[in-house]
Amino acid sequence: MATLTDIDERSRAIFRSLVEAYLATGEPVGSRKLSHDSSIAVSAATVRNVMADLTDMGLLHAPHISAGRLPTELGLRLFVDGLMQVGDLSEEERRAIEAETREEGPDSPLEIAAQRLSGLTQTASLIVTQKSDAPLRQIEFVRTSPGKALVIMVFEDGRVENRVINAPDDLPPSALVSAGNYLNARLRGRSLNETRESIVKEIESNRTELDELTTRLVREGVAEKAGDENWQLIVRGRGHLLDESEQDIERVRMLLDDLERKRDVIELLNAAREGEGVKVFIGSENRLFSLSGSSVITAPYRDENRKIVGVLGVIGPTRLNYARVVPIVDYTAEVLSRMLK
Repeated sequence: MATLTDIDERSRAIFRSLVEAYLATGEPVGSRKLSHDSSIAVSAATVRNVMADLTDMGLLHAPHISAGRLPTELGLRLFVDGLMQVGDLSEEERRAIEAETREEGPDSPLEIAAQRLSGLTQTASLIVTQKSDAPLRQIEFVRTSPGKALVIMVFEDGRVENRVINAPDDLPPSALVSAGNYLNARLRGRSLNETRESIVKEIESNRTELDELTTRLVREGVAEKAGDENWQLIVRGRGHLLDESEQDIERVRMLLDDLERKRDVIELLNAAREGEGVKVFIGSENRLFSLSGSSVITAPYRDENRKIVGVLGVIGPTRLNYARVVPIVDYTAEVLSRMLK
């Protein structure tokens, strides 16, 4: 695989100029256009020779019979990792992100952040978060059918989550009330994730006055759900994906189909929770969106304990304006983390 050390300074300048021109227009870039770039100052013939070498290295390709070239996924990766000059956000953009995430209304802060992120980047935005992160306002147990009960959780952010759990057939109504009272006394104003461990320890050490049936109910009520069931996906700005040229319609259709596969999207975003800072997935680097030729830019956000509690990002064509979008995603994650403190 080609690296920056394989390319001399002149070739880097030509390659950078070509990729930037492609990201701005989405069109193949020819040698004549590049030769007019004052930062390169070489002849069209020299540019053609360099473009031919870069094509042989797998960094460029010709989409059809023409003098123009496009960067390959490998070329875009090389550009993003080593040549891209990341822009800084304007004060206006910073204020817009900060103001929107503080805005009060029927939507949750996460939904507002997703909407703003989509608007600023003109892409679809994605946010994945743990369903039970917000502090609880109230929890209630309701019998639904033999062997089953419904746990109703009302969160401080206004969200309501219903969870079906197993319940003994001989469970009396008083046990449902006792379980709800027990958990409300310990959970109100706190998140389920931060209190789950202490509640389980209290039950296991027999420091409660609950009977056996109520204890089983409480344990089921605070049990951590497995896998993707514990995650919520927010998608905003799908309409921006339709603002593509006609030749991209099939790609957009596949991308919209992919976004409907909620579990797979959550799996992809959760993979981005590992490590620090912004991550960029280009084209086939992410399994889910490989066929649609899309790029995903993500950043984790944290709670008051600096624990990563979710991931936000945007998705669009591989010709995203990475230099502009990366700092927007990064700053939105930073502001959301500050807000959650």
